[in-house]
Amino acid sequence: MAHVPVICVRITGRISANFSTLSRSLKLEELSSLYVSKRNHDLTIRLTHENAALRRQVEEQKNLLNKIELQNQVPQVPRPPFPRQAGAGMCTSAAPPAQAEDTSPKEENKPAKQAKAAKKDQTKKPIGETNSSSNKQEAPVDISRLDLRVGRIVSAKKHPDADALYVEEVDVGEDQPRTVVSGLVRFVPLEQMQNRMAVLLCNLKPAKMRGVTSQAMVMCASTPEKVEILDPPSGCQPGDQVHVEGYIRNPDPVLNPKHKVFESVAPDLKTDSKKIATYKGIALHVPGKGNVTAPSLTEVQIK
Repeated sequence: MAHVPVICVRITGRISANFSTLSRSLKLEELSSLYVSKRNHDLTIRLTHENAALRRQVEEQKNLLNKIELQNQVPQVPRPPFPRQAGAGMCTSAAPPAQAEDTSPKEENKPAKQAKAAKKDQTKKPIGETNSSSNKQEAPVDISRLDLRVGRIVSAKKHPDADALYVEEVDVGEDQPRTVVSGLVRFVPLEQMQNRMAVLLCNLKPAKMRGVTSQAMVMCASTPEKVEILDPPSGCQPGDQVHVEGYIRNPDPVLNPKHKVFESVAPDLKTDSKKIATYKGIALHVPGKGNVTAPSLTEVQIK
């Protein structure tokens, strides 16, 4: 029986040693967890600052591009806002949606879903649109799709937030004048913008230009060094329609920017050697009153 205390002492020693080892292991795990948590927190802060800086750079480049386009009379299309992801600036990649296993019931439901989607597409029509809209989508891309009208610039002033832009109020034969933003400051003095006749493209999609919504575009004969507003024939009134012989006028209510109709037509809009505005060599005219002309520029693009 003398060996019993010795055995008890050994067992007690092992228990104590194991407890010490376990305690050290738990402390190491706790420290490791704290280190990983702090490292992730620091990484989150750093990535948040980097993302904010990148967003600022993107906005600066977008503003610069917008200014250059305006100076070159490029039509503006509204851009969607910068997408914000959950996580307050965290640099995350979107996880792909979980793919459920294909089952026979799912396959059986597909025809019903497809029929429902087809029915929904048939019923989704803009207000006032008839079945002829399908024919409109298939219409040829030419000048007949553009709503070109004579207008009177009632007043013009400098854009409050853009040195290169004018903001005009233009009578195009409607109940209210339209607000139009034009990048003409470098080329046309302000006094020459007042109470003058012009030709306007009236079915562009309205777009904000430095905070002001533009509802039409003043048509100009244009070179990099000189830009002139097109002159309608004398005797015209605001709202008079501009025609091109051989093209039956049938403008879209609003040009869809995705279809790029104006961008496709624009290369064929030019002045000829007699300063007459033409489409594919055919004069732009107001019936019974005469041709649209440029003050002096010949054989240049119209935009």
